[in-house]
Amino acid sequence: MINKIYKRIHNKYSTLFKFIFFLRYLFGILFISSFLFLSIPHFFDFKKKDAIIKKYLFESYGLTLINYKDIKYYPLPKPHLEIKNVKMDVERETFKIHTASLNIYPKLFNIYNYENFETNKIILTKNRILLSESELKNLFDYILNLKKKLIFKNLDIKVTRNNLSLINFKKINFSNFGHNRNIVKGKLFDKKFKISINNNFNNINFVLINTGVKANINFKEIKENSKIKGVFKSKLLNSNVKLDFDYDGKKLKIYNSYFRNRNLSFNNVSTITLKPFFSTISTFQVEEININLLKDININKILNSKNLIKKINSKNKINFRSKQFNNNLIDDLNMEIDLAYGRLVFFKKISISENFFKCQGEINLLEEYPILYFDCLISSKDKKKLLNQFSVKSKNNNELFSLNVKGNINILNNKINFENIFTNQNYVASKDDLIYFKQTFENILFDQDFLGIFNYKKIKGFLIEIS
Repeated sequence: MINKIYKRIHNKYSTLFKFIFFLRYLFGILFISSFLFLSIPHFFDFKKKDAIIKKYLFESYGLTLINYKDIKYYPLPKPHLEIKNVKMDVERETFKIHTASLNIYPKLFNIYNYENFETNKIILTKNRILLSESELKNLFDYILNLKKKLIFKNLDIKVTRNNLSLINFKKINFSNFGHNRNIVKGKLFDKKFKISINNNFNNINFVLINTGVKANINFKEIKENSKIKGVFKSKLLNSNVKLDFDYDGKKLKIYNSYFRNRNLSFNNVSTITLKPFFSTISTFQVEEININLLKDININKILNSKNLIKKINSKNKINFRSKQFNNNLIDDLNMEIDLAYGRLVFFKKISISENFFKCQGEINLLEEYPILYFDCLISSKDKKKLLNQFSVKSKNNNELFSLNVKGNINILNNKINFENIFTNQNYVASKDDLIYFKQTFENILFDQDFLGIFNYKKIKGFLIEIS
């Protein structure tokens, strides 16, 4: 019975079985053919073909191979050529790339046909790029304008200014196609970051991961002559920044700008000149400020940065007007600060309940022990009202009062010298008086550091002592 069933099945499906058994030979032949097709190039000497490869990389990717160690073929995971220890020029010597591994993925049939050599993509692994500040834009232009598929893996970029390190980007991964298109990941200041660029290249999002630092740049207009307009927004920890900017390759103009956090709030307009020399002109309109911020300023640390200070050329105006019903001691503040080649010149005018304080002076920040020279005037229509601001008692009402003080301060050694002090009441300080004022000032106001002279309680104590 079983034999009869087997014969029926065999007779009925013999053709099908023969076809299936035939397919196994067909698959075997196909597998062997594919294996040989992909493996045979392993025995080729691709160095003999490097002229074709160099020509293609130059014409399609703008890459000029200067030198390399070896070229090898690998069939898996996808057929590709690996060029090791490569040094390349980019876009006719715009900048150079050193890469440990340049992987070229040719189209399947181009493995054998090099007359019309084309690739699906190239991958650069373990790369180093050294750029000057001016060359950084060339890198961006190259990547954003490239039409062919490119992937950077583990790219380190070092940006320099005058042969000094300016900023380092490490372990960057980038692809200009696919799911991760125009997403840049890497490390900055040893913190992971992510940059996302939209397909039109007019919007950039930056995140410094796990730090609370975020930024967005929206380009309103980008012209071929390097003129760029846009809006920059950022969140730095608990601070918010927004500004409009215009950039023409030489100057960066900042306007409609504001900075906000719980301790400081201001608007500003700035013009930053980058070429031929770096300089800035800025106006700051301060809306709110916590005077305790002064406590966090490290004068010694600032003065130790002399290499940076001597490169700064800036003119700044700072204005502050206290809002109504606020309990600020100062009603109005106008300050001008000019810094060039380490020499800082200042002028400030302060209004406190219709009492005016004017001060001007200068200091050379590049000196080992900087000396601040000052010439100050206090003018009041009512001396009693002025002293009441510091809770110091005075007898006479509506008494006109003016005080002129001239001298210098050693801001690191906590020393002050008064050249002269005189008032509208025909008082001129004698030498003994000047010594007394010096000792009292240093003991009360200058007992800790330079910033202590702005302490309200110390000012009050000083006025009580000399009254």
